Amino acid sequence: MEPEKQRQRVRPWWVAFGISVMLSHVQQGSAQIKYSIPEEVKVGSVVGNVAKDLGLDVSSLQERHFRIVSGTKDAQFEVNQNNGILYVHKNIDREEICENSFPCLINLKLVAENPMEIHYVGVEIIDVNDNSPSFQEDENRIEISESTLPGRRFQLPAARDPDVTINTVRMYKLNQNELFTIQIRERGEDKIPFLVLLKSLDREKSREHKLTLTAIDGGNPPRSGSLNITVSVLDSNDNPPVFSQEVYSVTIPESVNVNASVITVNATDPDEGANGDIEYYFGGQLDRKIYDMFSLNKDSGEIRVRGEIDYEKTEIYKLDVQATDKGQPPMSADCRIIIKILDENDNKPEIDVTSLSKTISEDSKPGTVVSLISVSDQDSGLNGKVICSLSENAPFDLKPSYQDNMYSLVLKQHLNREAVSHYDITITATDCGQPPLSTYKILSIGVSDVNDNAPEFLQNPIEIYLTENNLPGNPIFSVSASDKDLNENAALTYHIPREEISRLKIAAYLNINSENGQISALKSFDFETLKTFQFHVVATDSGTPSLSSNVTVNVFILDQNDNPPVILYPVSSNGSAEGVEEIPRNVNAGHLVTKVRAYDADIGYNGWLLFSLQEVTDHSLFGLDRYTGQIRTLRSFTETDEAEHKLVILVKDNGNVSLSATATVIVKLVEPKEAFAASDVKSATKVDEEDNVTFYLMITLGSVSLLFLISIIVLIAMQCSKSTDYASKYLQETNYDGTLCHSIQYRSGDKRYMLVGPRMSIGSTIVPGSHANTLVLPDRRRTSEEVGPRMSIGSTIVPGSHANTLVLPDRRRTSEECFPGFHSRRRTHLEKI
Repeated sequence: MEPEKQRQRVRPWWVAFGISVMLSHVQQGSAQIKYSIPEEVKVGSVVGNVAKDLGLDVSSLQERHFRIVSGTKDAQFEVNQNNGILYVHKNIDREEICENSFPCLINLKLVAENPMEIHYVGVEIIDVNDNSPSFQEDENRIEISESTLPGRRFQLPAARDPDVTINTVRMYKLNQNELFTIQIRERGEDKIPFLVLLKSLDREKSREHKLTLTAIDGGNPPRSGSLNITVSVLDSNDNPPVFSQEVYSVTIPESVNVNASVITVNATDPDEGANGDIEYYFGGQLDRKIYDMFSLNKDSGEIRVRGEIDYEKTEIYKLDVQATDKGQPPMSADCRIIIKILDENDNKPEIDVTSLSKTISEDSKPGTVVSLISVSDQDSGLNGKVICSLSENAPFDLKPSYQDNMYSLVLKQHLNREAVSHYDITITATDCGQPPLSTYKILSIGVSDVNDNAPEFLQNPIEIYLTENNLPGNPIFSVSASDKDLNENAALTYHIPREEISRLKIAAYLNINSENGQISALKSFDFETLKTFQFHVVATDSGTPSLSSNVTVNVFILDQNDNPPVILYPVSSNGSAEGVEEIPRNVNAGHLVTKVRAYDADIGYNGWLLFSLQEVTDHSLFGLDRYTGQIRTLRSFTETDEAEHKLVILVKDNGNVSLSATATVIVKLVEPKEAFAASDVKSATKVDEEDNVTFYLMITLGSVSLLFLISIIVLIAMQCSKSTDYASKYLQETNYDGTLCHSIQYRSGDKRYMLVGPRMSIGSTIVPGSHANTLVLPDRRRTSEEVGPRMSIGSTIVPGSHANTLVLPDRRRTSEECFPGFHSRRRTHLEKI
């Protein structure tokens, strides 16, 4: 009714305004006349004099049946045939006629007959603010979690106002509050309100918030509509359970019945739903005996007696109970329950620990106060007089205080955590009654660690055997130390000292992982260049101050078959392995044609060379010794044999993956006279060279003999000295025979090892896992039963014999095996003679 009254008060003003607008906005033209009128004008209000504006004769309007034939809805307009005035026939509601269209224009079609005339008149309906903003619903509910962060926006329903232009919704307001504000966003011509959270919500303080959203249009006076907003705060699991007490204490007689209730713990959670549902559990660190003595109802928190309680066995029980809600993620709290057992016969003394240090540092000085202890007894007189004592063999003492029944627990001697890390001290309180009754209490005191132990290596020195040609950057081995301390005092880091890197060039190519002691080589080692080296690794703990120790690392490089054989003879002038040998045609079978000489920089089997004929023109003529490389005739030559023969010799080492080289020997058969003549010419051209070779050979043989004597003397001296130095190191072979065949010895602990070539030392044995190229030399100080199988001088290992078969050397192999060309020169010299 109130809007209707306002509408009635406004109408006279709108009638006057409409008439003035109508008169001022009449448009004449041959095509159409246009009028403007506000909505909600009074029925009968004049829109305009159509006859006059169209220039029609007013007196003939009735005869010509001047009327409106189309364009009006429900005949909102009518024309008076007496005077030609267009007036309002029914109430005009712009929102009903045009809804959201703007401008709102009604086109009227007027007809006059005799003669027939058609005229068009347009009437524009002007909007007035006759509608208030409204919401589709009276109330809107929004659910917001209490964990929602401030600044979050929530879209609200927009108000609807059928008016247009300035009369539609212009703004929104929210009732005054501290938690929310309103934010308007324009989407085209519409204004959409958003609810903005200013502060975090707390469901435990307020479950709901009532808000009022008001929409206001731009009319004069403005109209408004409101929407009630209810914000429901959804619960988040943001509150842990809370026990009514942190420590529960209960006393029960030892004669308590099984299944009797001991105590009920209670925890509350202000959250709701599953977030507030609580279940109770025993703590995981309890003694298994407690589970046999007590039971816990997970829903109610009630603790009942499960087994038989015996005061003489245990006078006090300490239980940890945990309360956990069912939220996601769940939250929990715990409490301590102390169950004291009373003797049925009388009142026992009670022990109360008023102050307790649960841990004490192992470097604490004697006299340090650990705990204050008070004892009491409900009895009186002698029965209430209590004497306290400590368990034996504990480094603590009880000192009485100036107050009665007060004691101080003090340290009486130095502690060592590494020996004893935990003390359970039993305090006995005994009254003076007859018979006396006693109470016991156990104090658990842990000894905290100090950094008083340096890191220790299990083995020092460390001996590492590394195969050459290792991949740079790959780990080669690891060092490990231990520390008796705890935590950071035992957290070890490893490093190679700077002075070690400066002193030892090879240490610069080593990288150590400071965390695990893993050592990597940044370069590839070559046995032929470097056979052994030594460095130090320091292990340092993280204590304050830190302690450290070092270990000596001896690295021995093991040989790999990475060097191919090198042909020493024959070698032509251009450097290729090719030579020409001339022999008389009349030589007999077994004649030494020549010897192929080769050298391999590797040792052991990797340097043991075998010779084979890869290509030969006639297999019946020549034979090759596979161990010496000597080429000999197999039979006498005949007249039908070719004068020139080509022999291709393959020299191959005995490595796992063997390497090889080839040499070519051209054997020419000449008549005996030609052979002697060629020998004379060759001898004449090389006489000086032979003299020099002979001289150098004599010096070399003398040096080798001297070296052999010195080696024998040193060996005898070492056996006599019985040195206890077992440091592993490489040694030069003492029975070196001056040939190109070679071996290397080293010592590790109480054993001596030798990496061998074709020849071996006396009494040498094979080392398992050494690829059959490492021998164990018996220690002369050890008894005969400790020495392995002995070998003869110069013995060699037969391939495929599992390192237990020896081949006696060919006594014909002389120094020619190590001096290329010696026999060929000697033979040439003899032929010359």
